[in-house]
Amino acid sequence: MKFSRSLRALTTLAAATLFALPARAIDVDAGDYTALPPGTNLGLLYVQQAGRDKLYADGDNVGINPKLDSTIGILRGVHYMDIGGYIVDPQFLLPFGKLDAGRDIGALGSNTGVADLILAATVWFNKADSKTHFGITPFLFVPIGQYDNNEPLNLGENRWKFALQAGYITPVTDKLTLDLVGDFTIHGKNNDFGPGSDELKQKVLFQFQGFLRYHLSPATDLRLGLSHVTGGETEVNGVDQDNRLSTSKFNIGASHFIGPKTQLLATYGRDLSVRNGFKEDGRFNFRILQIF
Repeated sequence: MKFSRSLRALTTLAAATLFALPARAIDVDAGDYTALPPGTNLGLLYVQQAGRDKLYADGDNVGINPKLDSTIGILRGVHYMDIGGYIVDPQFLLPFGKLDAGRDIGALGSNTGVADLILAATVWFNKADSKTHFGITPFLFVPIGQYDNNEPLNLGENRWKFALQAGYITPVTDKLTLDLVGDFTIHGKNNDFGPGSDELKQKVLFQFQGFLRYHLSPATDLRLGLSHVTGGETEVNGVDQDNRLSTSKFNIGASHFIGPKTQLLATYGRDLSVRNGFKEDGRFNFRILQIF
């Protein structure tokens, strides 16, 4: 019985390291689906720090004392343009940073580098003067990130991914705004997974996000967000790993324009419930946005 429990913990740990990557799901910030005028350019820098101190399998704590921290930066560039009467914003996101394991999983070590490049472009379907915004975004994850199949922690995934996301923003009152976002991600194969160069497949991953923003002024808001991720069960060499995700989390924060073209944003969040994988005990996100 003790051996069976230990084996389960090791199997869960091996699968969970995959979901500790910076691009586990397509998190957005409230307001991201606001259509800006054609010709606008944005430069953004994100700094994200997250800690994980529990590991779950089928909703149960596996009984080890893990520590897995990540410090991730993201460079993002966005350009708004008009194509056939629609506002479109081709963009790129380049994550980079460090993963660091400790305590009972310290043998996993640490790793630094660049993660996979993300290419995207939102197409908006609302009228330019509307206070309601609706857009659809295809994402392509290009596997250029740091990856070594002999390393247990990697920032790159060694596989292509495609995601489709839809976002909707509408005012509730003069001071309150609602954001709703949903997406699904399709994963390509990783044919060099783990020391044995195994074949990794993953089922479709779904995410749903909702935010409320309270506007203290045109330049400042307070925000609350909830998110749920589900699906994404993996298969290694044809063997189902029984590790379907079902993770709920929240975040709170604020944004403020310190000048006409510079916005600062800070949020704090943590996981509320986890079915499989590491549970985040805290995530800090800081973003600076510059309009050009």
